[in-house]
Amino acid sequence: MRLKQVLLIVVIAVLAVFPMFGQEGNQTITASDEITEKEFAEANLEEKMRILLENEQLDGTVTGVSIKHAETGEQLFSQDGDIRLHPASNMKILTAAAALETLGEDYQFTTEVLTDGKKRGKVLHGDLYLKGKGDPTLLQDDFEQFAKDIKAQGIQKIKGDLVGDDTWYDDVRLSQDLNWSDEPFYTGAQVSALTLSPNEDYDAGTVIVQVSPAEEAGGQAKVTLTPETDYVTIENKTKMVPAGESRDISIEREHGSNTIVVEGTMPVDGSHSRSWASVWEPTGYALDVFEKALEEENIRFIGRSERKTGATPDAARLLTSKQSMPLHELLIPFMKLSNNGHGEVLTKEMGKVVSGEGSWDEGLEVIEDVAAQYGMDKDTIQLRDGSGMSHKTMIPAHDLSQFLYEVQASDWFDAFEYSLPVAGESDRFVGGTLRNRMKEEPAKGNVTAKTGSLTGVSTLSGYVTSADGEELIFSILINNYLGSSSSMRAIEDAIATTLAEHAFNE
Repeated sequence: MRLKQVLLIVVIAVLAVFPMFGQEGNQTITASDEITEKEFAEANLEEKMRILLENEQLDGTVTGVSIKHAETGEQLFSQDGDIRLHPASNMKILTAAAALETLGEDYQFTTEVLTDGKKRGKVLHGDLYLKGKGDPTLLQDDFEQFAKDIKAQGIQKIKGDLVGDDTWYDDVRLSQDLNWSDEPFYTGAQVSALTLSPNEDYDAGTVIVQVSPAEEAGGQAKVTLTPETDYVTIENKTKMVPAGESRDISIEREHGSNTIVVEGTMPVDGSHSRSWASVWEPTGYALDVFEKALEEENIRFIGRSERKTGATPDAARLLTSKQSMPLHELLIPFMKLSNNGHGEVLTKEMGKVVSGEGSWDEGLEVIEDVAAQYGMDKDTIQLRDGSGMSHKTMIPAHDLSQFLYEVQASDWFDAFEYSLPVAGESDRFVGGTLRNRMKEEPAKGNVTAKTGSLTGVSTLSGYVTSADGEELIFSILINNYLGSSSSMRAIEDAIATTLAEHAFNE
């Protein structure tokens, strides 16, 4: 009993080295003077983990933890590892792995511009089709290049319609469990086979709304969009206030429309406020930006032309096309930045490639099959989307750690592991969602893991090397917590760092 009491005090010292990041600011816990870190370090792994998980902030939660030896698969520690819990964005581990297994590391999305008409002089007589096949990385620059390619073929006028073809996937835009409160924001953007991203974070189906101070108080702040588009309407309800007053800006799209309401106060000496807003029906958004690109190249639609959606005729002729970056490169923004849209696009793409139907149902079936192939029990898990936004997805920590163990033998494992966030590395496309966590050695640059966060859910699963060179796998799923998310992250970080500090052979 004495060792347990000693370790219970020491764990406070362990947690004290981890800042708790969040809206409540940095918090630390004062260590007891009675106990040294040496006594904690000399305990075995089971004792260390038990004490870390006795933290009173976990009272009332269900916390599943599974730790395995990466080389042998031996179970080194377990607490409620067989309990089905919500993984949040740890679900992306399954989606990324299934995409690598099913589509391949070098898989690319394709976008095409086609016509069913004929060119007579400088006039194209027929419709112009913009056919999307799921690429979430299309930028305004790509549409501008399409326009240049069309102009280079001697086309200056189009006597026909501009048609957006998004039939590569079904027309279900949002996964079945997505909350209305998430839908206006980039985390809950709609999924279409024809879409557009505002910058190289590749948050498809969103626009960047920036609010900047005007020169004088009393009027409205300046609001700009990236890319510029008429597809959304800005309702500017902001008010400029004198220098020194607080900035308080809200940016939110109204449900069911493309009206983005911007309201609040901006001081004349204030800094920019920027937010990503999702658009309603992103196919029309892509068409709008493409039409503007055509206009910039002085390509005009004549006659009774319309902008609409529809399927491209089988006999249509290809004018130009673009292929996306290969999948192993796309996994970097997907996994490092935890891009929800990429998770859903990849799910539908797997359904399209394997079953001929770009839907959540077919795509999730593919993911389940790959999960079973790499050690998961299909009767134990429930998968509802590809991103982890659903509060109905359930996976035990044991299944996740077993999956992480078995995928090590795959041909594509290096690409998968490289996509995981790396603790304490400041580069966004290296550290990702772990760039501000575990910033000290031995965890820094050592812990590679996928984070996850939903209301009441915090998760972390991945790989770490111990102090004496043992490769370890861990999965931590914390569910049903109340209060600060930063305190949950601190506990996860304490566990991962303790694994990095632990020596098995001393």
